[in-house]
Amino acid sequence: MNDDNIVSIAQLGEFSELSKAGAFSRRNREEAYEWIGVTLGKFRYLSESKKNRSVVKGYVRGMTGYSDTQIDRLIRRKKETGYVIARTRTQPSFPRVYTVEDVALVAEVDNAEGRRTGAALKKTLSDMYTTYGDKRFERLARISVSHLYNLRGTRVYESRSLTYTKTQTVSVNIGVRTKPQPYGKPGYLRVDSVHQGDLEKEKGVYHINLVDEVTQGEIVVTVAGISEEFLRPALEEALWQFVFVILNFHSDNGSEYINKVVAALLQKLLIGQTKSRSRRTNDNALVEGKNGAVIRRHFGYAHIPRKHAGIMNDFNREYLNPYLNFHRQCAFADEIVDAKGKIRKRYNTYVTPIEKLLSIPQAERYLKPGITPESLQTQQMAKTHLAAAQEMQKAKHALFAKIHHRVVS
Repeated sequence: MNDDNIVSIAQLGEFSELSKAGAFSRRNREEAYEWIGVTLGKFRYLSESKKNRSVVKGYVRGMTGYSDTQIDRLIRRKKETGYVIARTRTQPSFPRVYTVEDVALVAEVDNAEGRRTGAALKKTLSDMYTTYGDKRFERLARISVSHLYNLRGTRVYESRSLTYTKTQTVSVNIGVRTKPQPYGKPGYLRVDSVHQGDLEKEKGVYHINLVDEVTQGEIVVTVAGISEEFLRPALEEALWQFVFVILNFHSDNGSEYINKVVAALLQKLLIGQTKSRSRRTNDNALVEGKNGAVIRRHFGYAHIPRKHAGIMNDFNREYLNPYLNFHRQCAFADEIVDAKGKIRKRYNTYVTPIEKLLSIPQAERYLKPGITPESLQTQQMAKTHLAAAQEMQKAKHALFAKIHHRVVS
């Protein structure tokens, strides 16, 4: 534009007020940049007061339509180099092979075929041109499978596709996503499931493993499935077998525990529920370790049909769980601070979960009604560690002999 007749800041302000209702457009970038450089120099923008600079900047913004950020960038260039010119593009540009119409054709085919694989779509596009002679598919007939997926990711495709959906985040408002902090108090359980394998489409039993974080007290229950029908009574039985009051129930994000049935049960018993955090593999590490050290050690990996869940759970209740809590030695870490201030863990302390429980100051505060430290000591002394282990092994051999006999028959 020709603004030679505007020579003062006051005229700029008046012109800006009069032109607010109008709309101006630039013809090209080179001309706009040149005009901005001339205007900034003409009105001595860099040496004017802040108020006058604001008037000049408003005038430039109204005439060019550029944003404040872009104008600030150009003003900075004027200050550094003394002029404002459009820079030559140095980034390599590649010719566009496939047009908007081509992408729309891809979406049209996907809508008709239900978004098949890239290879199948490529063959359809090729046949539409080579076999049926549809000229619209001439460029798409030679497209690669990988570039088809690139086109499927464009906005043009997404706006026309009927089958494109983004991955929906799963948000279940049950449990708090955090790592429990027991602060030395028993009653904070870590829970996980262990599947005893499938064989010829027949499901095996499931072991529900519950481990206390502080004492390593452990209860194992075996069920025929992990649906609501089996899980609720199994959890009720497991929670009943613990000798201390349960305060928190922590599991992974599996639907067998993150559901309304389990949430209602825990709420009824006034037990808090938490679940593991994303990308925090150590949140449930304790029970994961017990899965291998206890359940796999005693039950192995072989398939056990679900019809044997009842007798296996009887074995857990009568032999395995008492052995795990009263007679199985567990390692507990001693934290040592080295010369550099780093905390290192040393596993030199080995005691049973009950011994660990009774070593907690005022342990009787955490016990269930009717259970005392003396009664727990009496139960532990009723059998030696060796006698309890031998009795448990004998019962386990009888259990597997019974299972294998039933399988063979």
